[in-house]
Amino acid sequence: MVEPVARSRPRARSRGSEDPMTTAPRLSVGLPVYNGENYVAEAIDNLLAQTFTDFELIISDNASTDGTQEICEKYAAKDERIRYLRQPRNIGAAPNHNFVVQAARGEFVKWAAHDDLFAPELLAKCVQALDRHPEAVLAHSYMAIVDERGEVIENYDYGLDTDSPDAAVRFRSLMFTEGGDDFYGVIRTSVMRRIAPHDSYHNAGRKLVGELALHGTFVQVPEVMFFRREHPGRGDNLGSVQKVCANLDPRRTGQSKARLFAEYLAGYVTAIRRAPLSSSERLRCYGVLGEWLGGKPLRKAGLLS
Repeated sequence: MVEPVARSRPRARSRGSEDPMTTAPRLSVGLPVYNGENYVAEAIDNLLAQTFTDFELIISDNASTDGTQEICEKYAAKDERIRYLRQPRNIGAAPNHNFVVQAARGEFVKWAAHDDLFAPELLAKCVQALDRHPEAVLAHSYMAIVDERGEVIENYDYGLDTDSPDAAVRFRSLMFTEGGDDFYGVIRTSVMRRIAPHDSYHNAGRKLVGELALHGTFVQVPEVMFFRREHPGRGDNLGSVQKVCANLDPRRTGQSKARLFAEYLAGYVTAIRRAPLSSSERLRCYGVLGEWLGGKPLRKAGLLS
């Protein structure tokens, strides 16, 4: 089982006489949540117990109808680093993720799911990695899968070449290799705001990570410090492609698989066109995309019967 952390923490002190809300932290952690009363307290406890403390925690409640609001408000009253914000209606998971990025004040930004767990040194070691590697755009740790009780059920091997100085190699690795969950890494805010916002078509999160890789290298901290919780209510365990996409944005309801995949493909084309690449690098990345399409991803993704 993942090592438990204390369920309370003293109210954070402001730096000297400065107002903590006007002094930007180095890191902004965005926690978008909807009806997360089952796990959100444990996730917040893990984040507040981090050895790296120069961060703000932005909780954006997507109009939850369970006990999420009460739980989050109690934490916000105890720790000045927490900003609890509530959407007036359910805008969908993808717009809610984008909302916390826009609200971020830090040099770095990280998304945190309400149902995941984090070792105490995760933030510290990721920030240190980015400080040591100014060319990198993202840092994350190795990960494990945990069950509903927090028991580790699988360690995930990271077999991606996202540390390669070659953009086409990084991009190809993400297109053809499973592994890792860099979507939840610590990312340079300037780069996050330079790429397209998180979208809601098929596999939009993977496209976002692929676009980040076109802008720079990733650093992997070789320790298991991120624990992704698998449970039936997780947003990517909703069954059909259409249900997953409608959860990301209710406006997707009723859209066809063909459209959701076509937008996914178009997202990659646009990402390559907009990325800071040389002409030769751009052509090679388009070649990777063509090779990937030749592998019949439509059928593999379940978008063709």
